Amino acid sequence: MNPYVVLGVGLLAQVLFSARLLIQWIASERAKRVLSPVIFWQLSMIASFLLCLYGWLRNDFAIISGQLVSYYIYIWNLKEKGAWKKVHRALRLLFLGTPLAAVLWFLLDWDYTFAHLFTQEDIPVWLIVFGTLGQFTFTLRFVYQWWYSRRVGESVLPMNFWLISLTGSVMIISYALIRHDLVLILGQSTGVVAYTRNIVLLYRERVRNRLR
Repeated sequence: MNPYVVLGVGLLAQVLFSARLLIQWIASERAKRVLSPVIFWQLSMIASFLLCLYGWLRNDFAIISGQLVSYYIYIWNLKEKGAWKKVHRALRLLFLGTPLAAVLWFLLDWDYTFAHLFTQEDIPVWLIVFGTLGQFTFTLRFVYQWWYSRRVGESVLPMNFWLISLTGSVMIISYALIRHDLVLILGQSTGVVAYTRNIVLLYRERVRNRLR
């Protein structure tokens, strides 16, 4: 496929990821506390869908593996906020079924999938492992967010979510620099600023609560 089309898909995904953080950041700054708006999860789901496609076109298992788990957590958060049922039924079926259909397709043609994602001369095995570990760490933030939100009974973005985000983001940037992946570098660099700011906001909120 045309490399500019592949780059365009990746950049669009990262623009949406950055937009969700910017919107969340602005809303949180106005409220003086960290918020979890519906549009954050809507943009997350669409961007994740596109980034999975980019990962396949880029022959990058690390990107795909990092998105598959968090994708369905985005949908869970939309359900918790009562926004999922507002999505047209046909789109809900598309968003729910496409990743599962893709995984089934990969498994049915495993020899091609393995060669496509794992046996490339220009990507050493250690780099695939490191990139996958970075994506796994980055994905853990949403697993933690899902667990924490279920425990408190509402969709929230707690302190550890942002700390894990920052750690995973730094790992992915390191991976992207080695792979010369402009899409990941731009997307994660924007995130680092937002993650750091949310950590600061949550810390200040904790201090205010202690002084009351």
